[in-house]
Amino acid sequence: MVSVVTMGGGKVGVQKRVMGARKLAKHLKYMVPEIRLALIREPESKALPVQCPQDVEKFVEPLRFYDTEHFVAFHLNARHEVTGYCIVSKGTVSASLVHPREVFKAAILSNSYAILVAHNHPGGSLTPSREDLETTGQLVSAGKLLGVPVVDHVIVSVSGIYSIREHRPDCWK
Repeated sequence: MVSVVTMGGGKVGVQKRVMGARKLAKHLKYMVPEIRLALIREPESKALPVQCPQDVEKFVEPLRFYDTEHFVAFHLNARHEVTGYCIVSKGTVSASLVHPREVFKAAILSNSYAILVAHNHPGGSLTPSREDLETTGQLVSAGKLLGVPVVDHVIVSVSGIYSIREHRPDCWK
């Protein structure tokens, strides 16, 4: 820590003081707010497990009718029951921006064991685009690194759902 002191004759000098760890902590207490995280479990109804792509349908039903792309991450516990979700991105008619940081932020804060991601195709197609497959690959890699695996990536449209894991398991290698 540096402090400015005046010396006789109006001259200004610099005096260095060493600050101990306790004093630094006390000083920072007023300078930098502490961030505290508390996980609070709200009373919930019976959690529903996701064991196959068809189990996802009940969760993604609203996505079928959106006129713009929405990307959603569902948070799963160790029994693969959905414990929460996060709308990661709302896009345009043909695209939505997704970054692994945004997908995993809420999952990590909610102490998720795994995640399942889904997005809709407002145009009605169930065929994954090149970008869909690239995003899946990035999320799978990030999930492995973070210890929060991606169980599946589901595409939703008015004509049904498409499981990338089921049809393109090479994205998980």
